[in-house]
Amino acid sequence: MTQADKSPTAGVPQEAEGASAAGSSQGGLLGILKRGAVMSAVGVGAVQIIGLVQTLVLAHLLSPSEVGVFAAGTFLTAFVVVFSHSSLSHALIQRREDVEDAAETVFWATLVSGVLIAAVLVATAPVLSRVFGNSQVGAVAAVCAGTVVFTSLLAVPDAMMQRSFQFKRRIVVDPVNAVAFAGTSIVLAASGFGVWSMVAGYYAAVVVSVVASWWLAGWRPLRGRFRFGLWRELAGFSLPLLIESIVERAVEAAEVVLVGHRLQTAALGNYRNGRRLAFVPVMAILQICSYVLFPAFAAIAGEPERFKRGFMTALRWMWLAVVPVSALLGAVGEPAVVLLLGREWRGAGQLVSVMCGVGIGFALMSVSAEALKGAGRPQLINWMTVVGAVSVLGLVAALLPLGLPGVGLALSVAMLLTGLTGLFLSRSVVGVTRGELARCLIPPVIAGVLAAVAIGLLELTVLHAGDRGVAPGLGLVVLEALGFAGLYVVVLSVISPSTLAPVWSALRRK
Repeated sequence: MTQADKSPTAGVPQEAEGASAAGSSQGGLLGILKRGAVMSAVGVGAVQIIGLVQTLVLAHLLSPSEVGVFAAGTFLTAFVVVFSHSSLSHALIQRREDVEDAAETVFWATLVSGVLIAAVLVATAPVLSRVFGNSQVGAVAAVCAGTVVFTSLLAVPDAMMQRSFQFKRRIVVDPVNAVAFAGTSIVLAASGFGVWSMVAGYYAAVVVSVVASWWLAGWRPLRGRFRFGLWRELAGFSLPLLIESIVERAVEAAEVVLVGHRLQTAALGNYRNGRRLAFVPVMAILQICSYVLFPAFAAIAGEPERFKRGFMTALRWMWLAVVPVSALLGAVGEPAVVLLLGREWRGAGQLVSVMCGVGIGFALMSVSAEALKGAGRPQLINWMTVVGAVSVLGLVAALLPLGLPGVGLALSVAMLLTGLTGLFLSRSVVGVTRGELARCLIPPVIAGVLAAVAIGLLELTVLHAGDRGVAPGLGLVVLEALGFAGLYVVVLSVISPSTLAPVWSALRRK
């Protein structure tokens, strides 16, 4: 074992090492996090814009049924990725000794599991054809199985970049991934390849991501050695996270099966695009924050006061960003989607509107989960997982007779319950009081609800933007968004002036 391997900050650049070492100044880590947030914002913003354009263009080139076939054929691929990528990589990010051996161990473990899982997916593909009553679904599933192997190759490079605060991944790998998928799928869809255009885009995206990640990370195998005992240690840390990911993906898979089997593939296409569009604004915010928060919380978890301040600051800013965006989606989500995608995608628009609570729930879940992982208490996340799984499956099954609006409502309620559970669990670990949380969370919710109700009533009773032509309709939606923003700021300034004080202060500094 080398001396570097013994160092608690092995594999961490000097700027990150200096920020995370005991006794380091708050400004050192804060500077790194600010740079990371900016770089993440640029990358995530680019990805969301590219993804939005891709969704809009493909919606006019492919039918809801074709998009539904792709969603049905790839949902198992998304489910099994947790075994070949995400869980052990979290253990590597948190690791502070034997880093090279840990990276080598994670690499071979994830690669072998990826190959085995891909073989299982090919063997079980015919079952999906019978479940969804469509032979193309099984064919898509079998062809896409190979992406699991490529995804397993991302685990170590991605983890090494994140643990060392190397945020270039956000401005290089993610945008390149999005461009590869969008460019390939759009060109082939326009050429008449149907659902296979999205399959080709899927492969193009993951292959490009592998090449870019390995190039940026600079990590190569065979620098350390695989150790079975070390694998067991890493697996012990990642097991609660693996359980969380398995249950989360299993719930998503169950949603796809229920919607696709009970409501057919056209509804599943509306479900996929509606879900993607509902997550576009909030996931941009959540991804920027969560990518930075885990390594940051892990670095300061040993300093209780600093950890508490960091938690409250992250929660406050994320809440101020997510709540108004989610409330606006509830007010004008349906007409905006109908105008952008076309009337055949009205189901997706309805889903976007009623899923407005999902982003709020995810904001709470994100900050809470990153704090629990950073504090070395990942096992507590399993309680969030249980609440989420039980509530999602129960509510979706109960509300499915209402169609896609029922599914969206079920997801909103379930995610809110899960987020509140996470907040309850993290509160005791971080050491914040109920009063501090209430002062942070309640005023923005009141302002968001009041503004959304006012703009929603205006849309339903007077403007009817969704029933107009594309250009005038979108113009009205923009005016509604501006009106919402004005109402939100006014109400929040009246009921809680101190809530917006950090925003005004940040704007003045610029």
